[in-house]
Amino acid sequence: GEAPVRRSCYAADRTGHMILQTLYQNCVKEGVEFHNEFYVLDLLLDEVDGIRKTAGVVAYELATGEIHVFRAKAVIFASGGSGKFFKVSSNAHTLTGDGQAAAYRRGLPLEDMEFFQFHPTGIWKMGILLTEGARGEGGILRNKDGERFMEKYAPVMKDLASRDVVSRAIYTEIREGRGCGADADHVFLDLTHLPPEQLDAKLPDITEFARTYLGIEPYTDPIPIQPTAHYAMGGIPTNVRGQVLADNDTPVPGLYAAGEVACVSVHGANRLGTNSLLDINVFGRRAGIAAAEYASTAEFVALPENPESRVVEQVERMRDSTGTERVSEIRKALQDTMDRNVMVFRTEQTLKEAVETIAELRRRFRHAGVQDKGRRFNTDLLEALELGNLLDLAEVTAVSALARKESRGGHYREDHPNRDDVNFMRHTMAYREVGDDGTESIRLDYKPVVQTRYQPMERKY
Repeated sequence: GEAPVRRSCYAADRTGHMILQTLYQNCVKEGVEFHNEFYVLDLLLDEVDGIRKTAGVVAYELATGEIHVFRAKAVIFASGGSGKFFKVSSNAHTLTGDGQAAAYRRGLPLEDMEFFQFHPTGIWKMGILLTEGARGEGGILRNKDGERFMEKYAPVMKDLASRDVVSRAIYTEIREGRGCGADADHVFLDLTHLPPEQLDAKLPDITEFARTYLGIEPYTDPIPIQPTAHYAMGGIPTNVRGQVLADNDTPVPGLYAAGEVACVSVHGANRLGTNSLLDINVFGRRAGIAAAEYASTAEFVALPENPESRVVEQVERMRDSTGTERVSEIRKALQDTMDRNVMVFRTEQTLKEAVETIAELRRRFRHAGVQDKGRRFNTDLLEALELGNLLDLAEVTAVSALARKESRGGHYREDHPNRDDVNFMRHTMAYREVGDDGTESIRLDYKPVVQTRYQPMERKY
């Protein structure tokens, strides 16, 4: 927290997009086979000599409505995050935690789900991300009075303080009546003092977004922004080779995860900007190499009897349901309670309200139906299945956050504003438990934090 350091390689303000393009081009070059619009809904594990091993996955094909079983020696989850359980989110519409939910329902733990990052600069009401590079190039956050308010909250780093600090500062300004606009519900990102040629060269996406979505000219007008749900630090626990863990230490043979779906955990409680791209490059490569090495010597694991039955039952139950609850209404209620109760500021009261509301929404979801009963391109059905994933993961997030009675990184408790290393210097491990009567519950366990060269210390900006 002393002085800013230029530590990132970048391609203007679209680095992730460039990595995606390069990866796809190389996949085409190498003849990688894609199964487009196939959605994995279940993970297949089978016990061999007392050890659960990977047997494959079950997927739903959107174009035909058919269920497919993929038998595999090794499986890598790289399905991204779960940010769509928030209303204001930078995440794509498809980021509904499919990988995390599949692993969780098969009895594997989810690690550190309470740590969710809110990026300070999302386009107001839309959540579309305006990169940190805007502030790196000299952009300034201002309240309704035109004040550069970050000087009050982070005197040294100012607008370049960590994302959680800036997001809390923005909402503090709004709470205290210094927000902008008729509803005083946002602040401004001011780039007007920067030369137009600098904006065009370094921030072409941001200038295009401002013109396209807001109809404003960033050369002369400040951009309205608000914090947006951006990145899950938690996920499926893995080791540094990308192997998924069945508990604190034991790898699941043949199962790997990398990227936002996984929790290594190199980001701890609060990822630094750009490090998600570093994460996918390092651990995506490691997981791929480890999976290939495993598959080169391992035998196929026998598929369970009727491996597709669970997914077929899940899909048919939803398609044939005569329930009157609407998926869109349940999803909106989920997003509203997550935005209101589990976002930047949290307390015991708000988290308990979220847990109770989500439990009620899960009960309503059992009586949900879809209007489209067809099989081909049934997006109505797919969104219902994705909502089931979001409900499970939102509940794990809220329950984990309620149990962590401290503030650390992306998890901020107003009723416990300080970090508590004595009681909470540990990772949360959440397990799904199913009782004899079929009732579901969440069991929280913990694992120690591995401390190496750098000892934890108080952050100061």
